[in-house]
Amino acid sequence: MTDASVEAMPPYEVGRLAGAVLESVGSVVVGKRDALELVLAGILAGGHVLLEDLPGLGKTLTARCFAQALGLDFRRLQFTPDLLPADVTGSFLYDQRKGDFAFRAGPVFTNMLLADEINRTPPKTQAALLEAMQEKQVSVEGVTYRLDPPFHVLATANPIEYEGTYPLPEAQLDRFMLRVSFGYPTQDEEWDVLRRRMSRRQEEAQLAPVVNARTLMSMQAALESVAVEDSIGRYIVALTAATREHASALVGSSPRGSLALLLLARARAALAGRDYVVPEDVKDVAVPALAHRITLRPEMWLRRVDPSFVVQEVLQNVPAPASGALPTYAGGYAEQ
Repeated sequence: MTDASVEAMPPYEVGRLAGAVLESVGSVVVGKRDALELVLAGILAGGHVLLEDLPGLGKTLTARCFAQALGLDFRRLQFTPDLLPADVTGSFLYDQRKGDFAFRAGPVFTNMLLADEINRTPPKTQAALLEAMQEKQVSVEGVTYRLDPPFHVLATANPIEYEGTYPLPEAQLDRFMLRVSFGYPTQDEEWDVLRRRMSRRQEEAQLAPVVNARTLMSMQAALESVAVEDSIGRYIVALTAATREHASALVGSSPRGSLALLLLARARAALAGRDYVVPEDVKDVAVPALAHRITLRPEMWLRRVDPSFVVQEVLQNVPAPASGALPTYAGGYAEQ
């Protein structure tokens, strides 16, 4: 949700500013333009992003660079097996001068929180972060504290190391708007990383802010004016419903998956400077938005079938719309 006092900017302006942000982040995170666009789409859509990939592929660097380019307050929290919920949310400490307990805010009170290796912490601590992600608030000892917008969680997870980890339950995976993987760079891209490190003459890369928190909220508010015609809305619903009926799926995507598809498709349109969604916007975000919401049948694990395979099959089988109808919601509810 965006602040009511924030004025939405035109979608073409969102596309221009988003392009400048991507150029800035891309100057440090080399050769990952598609993945970076997905991360930015998730932020523009007001969601949280799960970066799931092998160690050393730039997940932490990506989060830090986006925070710098977007002009956001940034905190990094390393999740460990002994991390307590109070280490995330904050706690009441006794103030000897006042003779009373005072609340000391935890690292979750920020604009962008990097939850590093989120699957290394116990479920109780994961649940503390869950409330912040879903409700944009924190409850400590019966007192509720609102989190100032914008608030985004970029969480990282290592998909191959299971020793000492606590896999995220489906309910928490569902709270992430999309899951993004980077993959290994090409040899040319990897050499470019080394070359830029040498020319920088220091380890840390510092990016100048392209926008600030209020401008980001104005960009997010602009998405509400991106039109989605009925045929595309029904296409989104059909894709999500088809994951529930797929032969390889034990549990398909929830309606939250449909909502994620809608919001991310709007963000893709705005990234392209358009004020309307086309079917390609939906297709571009379908795998990152839906794959992590699908639970496969046990026999599929033995055959090493990936949930993204289910989404790709669904995309092939569900016909995309080609109409030019206006959305019915623009003028109120459609007559049934």
